[in-house]
Amino acid sequence: MSGKEGGEDQRRPLTKLAQAGRRAEWTSMPGQPGSIVNPPVWRASTILYDDVAHLRQAARTSTHERLFYGRKGTPTAWSLADALTEMEPGAEGTMLFPSGVAAIACALMAVLKPGDQLLMVDSAYDPARNFCEQMLRPLGIDTVYYDPTLGSGIADLLTGATRAIFLESPGSLTFEVQDIPAITALAREKGIVTLADNTWATPIFFPALAHGVDISILACTKYIVGHSDVMMGSVTATPALFPAVQRSAYLFGQMTSPDDAWLASRGLRTLGVRLNQHQDSALTVAQWLSGQSGVARVLHPALPSCPGYDIWRRDFSGSSGLFSFVLDGGDEQARAALIDGLDHFGIGYSWGGFESLALPVDPARHRTATRWEAEGPAVRLNIGLEDPADLIADLEQGLARFRAARG
Repeated sequence: MSGKEGGEDQRRPLTKLAQAGRRAEWTSMPGQPGSIVNPPVWRASTILYDDVAHLRQAARTSTHERLFYGRKGTPTAWSLADALTEMEPGAEGTMLFPSGVAAIACALMAVLKPGDQLLMVDSAYDPARNFCEQMLRPLGIDTVYYDPTLGSGIADLLTGATRAIFLESPGSLTFEVQDIPAITALAREKGIVTLADNTWATPIFFPALAHGVDISILACTKYIVGHSDVMMGSVTATPALFPAVQRSAYLFGQMTSPDDAWLASRGLRTLGVRLNQHQDSALTVAQWLSGQSGVARVLHPALPSCPGYDIWRRDFSGSSGLFSFVLDGGDEQARAALIDGLDHFGIGYSWGGFESLALPVDPARHRTATRWEAEGPAVRLNIGLEDPADLIADLEQGLARFRAARG
């Protein structure tokens, strides 16, 4: 199922989603004909050896994708990791983690040491900022936050201590699109590692390594799983950096359960069709919101009115179901009136599942390099797989409640 000709994989992303991670050794039994479609769930802590010599030999050789001890994984997790690696052209391998935050933390620890400087995008996921302040800084690793719109202007922030640049495009709450090719080109020239949280687009809409990123991070909890029932993260890296990521994961004892890996593998197979539906429905809702009374602006990278649209159109092949909108005036009570009465939107953290969510967000709390100023409170929407007409009707009533509460 490799589809490789002349050493290059000719398969398109949707074909890879259906075929990746299904090696014969994980879907069939040696010496027996036939194979199963999905790699089974291999649960294990202890691995048994034939004798002491066999045990000693196993300990002296690479344990990557080899049965050694349950913490090093089983074919259930390896098949998912292999599939995620295949989705990122140029990747050497992928390690799995029990959450997206764990993936971010372990990736940063793989490339940073005391005395180093990290440049962190100011619009990043706030738990990433918390890790920088509460874990990296006490270890002597300095974090400098930068404007997400800088592009190649980030050169002015580089020092001799700069070891890594962390990107997230678009940003988690305010959806600024970064000029990743410009930043990664500069970083590569200077020998600086680039890491990107690519959860919003996934490799389907933005193959990060192909755009120069060294380490691509996903909160698989979101679109990979797709059903809001598993916590998981992944780190996919180039050949030069995968050994460091792997070592970091092993030293911190990071792993995922085989049952969770199996559920994530099942979700991965439908990622393409789900993303297309999320994209279409979110654009429909975002375009409708753009013309509504009570809405000051919509923060969706695929809208021409959104700053960063030109970069999004150049670098991305699609958009997902997550975006924000800013209300025209009002306060916390008026925003709550909008959200609390919604019938088709849940109120909760995370996103990427089949159910729509509405969340009050306050970006100003999570900024240091830039200042967030807005006409009113903001709301972040995860547009799920419901009919967009129902979602629009729900939001229409919500905006009416907002306008009444605003006065």
